Amino acid sequence: MTTSTEGSIDRQSVVPYYQQLASVLEGRISSGAIARGAKLPSENELSVQFELSRATVRQALQFLESRGVAQRIPNRGVFASAPKDGTGWVIQGKEGFLENAMGHQNRSVSTRVLRSGTATFPDHVCQALNLPSETVGFELVRVRSLDGTPALFSTNYSPPILTPVLASATDVLAGEASLTTLLTNAGFSLGGANRIIRAARPTPEIAEALAIDENEPMLCIRSTSWTPEGLRYDVYETWVRSDIIPLEVDVSTVDLGNAVR
Repeated sequence: MTTSTEGSIDRQSVVPYYQQLASVLEGRISSGAIARGAKLPSENELSVQFELSRATVRQALQFLESRGVAQRIPNRGVFASAPKDGTGWVIQGKEGFLENAMGHQNRSVSTRVLRSGTATFPDHVCQALNLPSETVGFELVRVRSLDGTPALFSTNYSPPILTPVLASATDVLAGEASLTTLLTNAGFSLGGANRIIRAARPTPEIAEALAIDENEPMLCIRSTSWTPEGLRYDVYETWVRSDIIPLEVDVSTVDLGNAVR
């Protein structure tokens, strides 16, 4: 992520405002200008200081939270914290790729949208979203690059209820904003997901986009997400160059009571 040494927002930059603000705040945390454990300025204060909308400020703070640089404490505010040590994509996390751990390495992330718009869903997508066969919804196909090297090929499928939301999201469709944040702000926050990782050979389109041999197996992640109420709202299929993006899995113990003997 590009850090602003001036501590201001460059209105002429192609970097989204929320990323610029996040860079400024992270720079202050890294330099000690904002001490670890100290409370960050409020959304309103940052909005006035940087002449940004509160929605943009909120997105910047959420981005810092996803990077492990800040922590939100209910009814108290957002506080600076030490960044996580991870260098890959924490696959069981709730964040999308843009918001996830790759940012810890301060590497440049860019998005190229190959196509977007309404499309007839494949049968497995209809089944995953509990939709009738041949449902027409919204398809978003993107290539994500790190430091200019193509690393991810992703296809997201959103049900018809979300078509107006995505169709009007010009920043997301231009590869300049987060789909995860868009869906969350539209009321579709993540309540849970099922993610399957398998090795498979990419299609010619995927191989060409990622600059790899189409006969070389790579990791494919298929995910179905639902809201806290159980409404399924997103299916994605992501092909990962794991030589560029390691996949991380955090493991913790689970108290099974007397279930294990």
